[in-house]
Amino acid sequence: MTPVTVGFLLHAGIERLRMAGSESPRLDAELLLGHALRVDRTTLIAHSDAPVGADAAASFEAGLERRLAGEPVAYIRGFKEFHGLALSTDPRALIPRPETELLVDLVTAAIVERLIAAPRPAGTPPLRMIDVGTGAGTIAIALAVELRRRRIDDDVSLIATDASAEALQLARENAVGHGVADRIQFELDDLAPWDATLFDIVAANLPYIPSGAIAGLPVAASFEPVVALDGGADGLDLVRRLLSQLTRVLKPDGAAFLEIGSEQGPAVTAATRELAPGWQATIVPDLSGLDRVARIEAAG
Repeated sequence: MTPVTVGFLLHAGIERLRMAGSESPRLDAELLLGHALRVDRTTLIAHSDAPVGADAAASFEAGLERRLAGEPVAYIRGFKEFHGLALSTDPRALIPRPETELLVDLVTAAIVERLIAAPRPAGTPPLRMIDVGTGAGTIAIALAVELRRRRIDDDVSLIATDASAEALQLARENAVGHGVADRIQFELDDLAPWDATLFDIVAANLPYIPSGAIAGLPVAASFEPVVALDGGADGLDLVRRLLSQLTRVLKPDGAAFLEIGSEQGPAVTAATRELAPGWQATIVPDLSGLDRVARIEAAG
């Protein structure tokens, strides 16, 4: 009997996924077969003639069936790559998106800029940064790991909040897995723990999909918690709530970074003028030139 090969399974899986309407059939098939074989995609492509054992083939078939039913690949594999990390994923929280990596990079640059702007003698309190609506801990953990890599993690105090206790538990698990649980203070809160101490940096990837657009999202999105996607009539309900509170939680020289939808720049700019007097929004596009992050700072 001719052994089943990597190439054969990939070709068959791609065709089945394509017929089922997958938006990325080749990527999905490669990720699922790689997961079944415990190898990366590069290894698969380089060894298309390699035989696949019965157990691995059965594991691939089981994952393929789940994907054909619409379940996201990240939930099937149990993790998603983000900013060089593998973050655990399950239905407790939104799956990390590559678009959010831009926000992490912008926040990292803002932190470094503040740390090198002036001497910091011994005893200088750390910068205070908060990740609002942390979900799986995506932003806070990526930042903590990056700050540790740069050896400036002692200079920044990180807080991460979420209104979902289940999402917050997943975030804690991810923080433990990446060795930064002692660097992040997790808080169960609707938006942020508004204490008397102001923040230097606020980051947030709040739900920003308009309610009417939820039904039209890919089937995979229906497996994710709807509260992590639905941003109200125009997608900006929670963004507006956060904007209305920025003036009393952000330092005068602080900055907020909010991920937004690809066409929401004008609306967020207008909402900032209305709800955060004295502050202005600068829209930072992604590599495709689409609106992606609103950077909010004091006007002038």
